[in-house]
Amino acid sequence: MRHNKKFNHLSRTASHRSAMLANMAISLIMHKRITTTVAKAKALKKYVEPLVTRSKEDTTNSRRVVFSYLQNKYAVTELFKVVAPKVGDRPGGYTRIIKLGVRQGDAASICFIELVDFDENMAKAPKAAKKTRRAGKKAAPKAETAETVEAPVEETTAETTEA
Repeated sequence: MRHNKKFNHLSRTASHRSAMLANMAISLIMHKRITTTVAKAKALKKYVEPLVTRSKEDTTNSRRVVFSYLQNKYAVTELFKVVAPKVGDRPGGYTRIIKLGVRQGDAASICFIELVDFDENMAKAPKAAKKTRRAGKKAAPKAETAETVEAPVEETTAETTEA
């Protein structure tokens, strides 16, 4: 049985794994997006999201706790000064994993992991309305009302020019 075996060890020793996750977290905070394997991205997500949550309140203790994980003062400053104000109102889910396919050399699943609020392409895209089967019936009366509103306006302008 595999009770309490949720943690992915990524085929590394504990010290190697903690150093790797810290380096990946620093890169993610500094560059806002990194490309890696899916397994590492999922492990990084569990590693970095509590740090971002911790950075929401800028206290000395929070900075010391985050620094104990990252060991990079520039990344800690970036996290508290740039990242935390942007995610201040978000209750969680600070990262997004988007799968890219497989790596040609070893067929490993590749993805990129990014901080959600820093992707301009995703932020500017308008949210598409949910389509249901009944959406077509509701859309038709709205189009008719728009035509009826425009028609009298054109007639009144024509009448004023004739008179």
